[in-house]
Amino acid sequence: MAINRSWDRKIINAQERFRILSEFNNEAVLDRETGLVWERTPSTQAVQWPNARLLCAQKGVGGRGGWRLPAFNELSSLVDPAVQNAGVPQLPPGHPFQQVQAASYWSDTQFADEPGFALVVDFQFNAATIGQVRVNDANAAGGLYRVWAVRGGSPGPNSY
Repeated sequence: MAINRSWDRKIINAQERFRILSEFNNEAVLDRETGLVWERTPSTQAVQWPNARLLCAQKGVGGRGGWRLPAFNELSSLVDPAVQNAGVPQLPPGHPFQQVQAASYWSDTQFADEPGFALVVDFQFNAATIGQVRVNDANAAGGLYRVWAVRGGSPGPNSY
């Protein structure tokens, strides 16, 4: 099956956008909008950034290696800012992911203006930022955030 890996398209229907991959024991999801493959059940444990990067590199989701921490633009592509319920992760309605928390997740993107800081993407609704994707910087040495591994795409210069 040919997959359009262009970021210039928008697939509204989650059942058309996401496909659970049986080849990965149903543990991974293809995002047809971006061409990225995500672990279906991200880690619920909060860890520091260096540990998050290592955790992804060591994963064997669906019996496959090659997982990494996503760049902030990759991770934020999953956020649906139209979801405005504080107790529900801001993901497209009908998504196939499991155990995603309404919380912040590490990206592999380091904040250029503040050495030692990396960007996190927040999946929790905040009334002060309606319609926006919340991306913040966090101390890579001390912050504790969740991890969501990805495969494919173009890893950044800091990836393993």
